[in-house]
Amino acid sequence: MSAEYEPFKPFTSGSLAEDAEALRLEVNHVQASGVLGEARLRRMFDYLAERSLAGQSPKEIAIAIDVFGKSPDFDVSQDALVRVYIHKLRKALDEYYSSAGHRRGAELHIPRGEYRLKVSAKAPVVVIPAPAPQTPRLSNAHRITAALIGAAVLAGAFVLWLWTPRSDLERVRASPIWSALLKDDRPIIIVVGDYYLIGETDDSMGVNRLIREYSVNSKNDLDHYVQEHPELADRYMDVGLRYLPISTAFALRDVMVVLAPQNRRITVSKMSDIEPNSLKSADIVYIGYLSGMGMLQDLIFAGSRFSVGDSYDEVFDKRTRLSYVSEIGSDIMDPPQPTGKEKTYHDYGVFEKIRGPGGNTIVVISGTRDAGVTQTAEAFTSAQKLKDLEQKNDVRLPIEALLEVSAVNGVNLNGKLLAQSNRDLK
Repeated sequence: MSAEYEPFKPFTSGSLAEDAEALRLEVNHVQASGVLGEARLRRMFDYLAERSLAGQSPKEIAIAIDVFGKSPDFDVSQDALVRVYIHKLRKALDEYYSSAGHRRGAELHIPRGEYRLKVSAKAPVVVIPAPAPQTPRLSNAHRITAALIGAAVLAGAFVLWLWTPRSDLERVRASPIWSALLKDDRPIIIVVGDYYLIGETDDSMGVNRLIREYSVNSKNDLDHYVQEHPELADRYMDVGLRYLPISTAFALRDVMVVLAPQNRRITVSKMSDIEPNSLKSADIVYIGYLSGMGMLQDLIFAGSRFSVGDSYDEVFDKRTRLSYVSEIGSDIMDPPQPTGKEKTYHDYGVFEKIRGPGGNTIVVISGTRDAGVTQTAEAFTSAQKLKDLEQKNDVRLPIEALLEVSAVNGVNLNGKLLAQSNRDLK
């Protein structure tokens, strides 16, 4: 047996073949559910499933080499990459098995201190009835009265059961952060912040590269820009291309889980395609970078305690006079010297919930870069994080928050709230 793998007794109940089949069946259910999201998480899950079915528990360095392509001299004591993804996988499995769609009696988990998948049965809830008390004989009238009271109590309990959130996801939907939007009858538009690309042509009018001008976010913007810079009229052309940050996909997944069950018309649109009247007639959920907000930026930050720097990598808190700059942007402008170790860095996320100009609800899940967007989406679709927020502010009112995010290799590890408050009502 290789030193990178540890044997274990793979199954402890029933026949080995039956338990192996139970593990294989549950692995197939999780793979088909789509809960695993990004490719590296799926690759690690498949790897652990394969090793677990073979009766092996791989060590951290084996996962780093086999799943993430690291070299044998990779220092797991200095780099938390594997542990980060194990944490994310545990969280994904917890979300899957706590969802309303899961009805089977078995579930997968990763035992603490090990890197393998284990299937276990949910323990049934056993209710031991209390001994029946000796009660005096009742008259018919008393029996009828008691029956009516009992029926009323049962009816009340049933109504209470209907209105009580029974899972983390239901508690998220019940939070005033989301419930006002879910109960509204307006259409919901999820707006993703996209970026308009310009084709730069050569002398033969062939496009030789794509460029990005921050002030150009649509074909109309390009027409105006060329009018102001006529020397570029023969060089810049519309090629019909946009791009989206990768964090948009992960944030969209978290948000759609909250919104999907409602019998509402939900559409997804690029920011560059949004018409101004939509900002009044529909409920809006914006997902993307601060730099991709387009016409929403002035509306959102007009009454906010926060403002955005010219580079869009800086968030300024006007109340505390503190400035927060994403380390991702500074690393791009001034790359650090390579050390062979993946570095932890800080990014920032911004959440806003306001009342729009038409009485509609506008929610903003944004950040300076990918880690900020992803962590903001995770935080504001988490029952526990919303509960913590509700203890400090009245989330029924317009509210805003700033998060500091720790990340490594493009993966958000955790975040903390730096500032949160209700917005000024004018």
